[in-house]
Amino acid sequence: MKSYKKILLAAAATLAFGAHAVAAEKLRIGTEGAYPPFNGIDASGQVVGFDIDIAKALCAKMKTECDVVTSDWDGIIPALNAKKFDLIVASMSITDERKQAVDFTAPYYTNKLQFVAPKSVDFKTDNAYLKGKVIGAQRATIAGTWLEDHLSDVVTIKLYDTQENAYLDLSSGRLDGVLADKFVQFDWLKSDAGKDFEFKGQPVYDNDKIGIAVRKGDPLRDKLNAALKEIVDDGTYKKINDKYFPFSIY
Repeated sequence: MKSYKKILLAAAATLAFGAHAVAAEKLRIGTEGAYPPFNGIDASGQVVGFDIDIAKALCAKMKTECDVVTSDWDGIIPALNAKKFDLIVASMSITDERKQAVDFTAPYYTNKLQFVAPKSVDFKTDNAYLKGKVIGAQRATIAGTWLEDHLSDVVTIKLYDTQENAYLDLSSGRLDGVLADKFVQFDWLKSDAGKDFEFKGQPVYDNDKIGIAVRKGDPLRDKLNAALKEIVDDGTYKKINDKYFPFSIY
């Protein structure tokens, strides 16, 4: 009887350890939830989009469960480092400044920055035309930084907490134009809200590398890189890409 109890105790300990191991393998994905078609909230309250599909495909390759956690864009890196989630999959540009706070995977797509403005306006992108114009962008983004670095003495810059709020001001006439990621703009221009607007000029920056962020020194980065290579090689990435865009963004 005593030995049987020992067996039961040992089995219970093993189960407890196993349960802990499974729990430890569950990853929390941080994203914004306000950046369609890359990440947004659908009518049922679920977080959806290109970023989420890519994240779930990576989790499947790594054979781990994943939950999605939303965060305000401005605080998403501090939230990662505070361990509110384990990785950021939120169309985050890889920059030297951000590399000081987090580590990035290899890029999972490449973006461009381009202006949009009303179709009815002969909007130009040279400084002479832009002088005195009001241009919007999302705060703490490459677009916002580009405007501040290149046009701060030319235009009035208005920065927004979300891309959607920048579009609302553009639609209401409070902005002359918006600078943002081309592929986000592409999706918005197809919508009813964006039907009276169009791209203007050529992209002002066309080498915006987008990566997944993890905490500094986290070995999860190597696992994500291996999984990313797998989904590209086996066609999973292309299937996700084609769901959202009629061209490759890889």
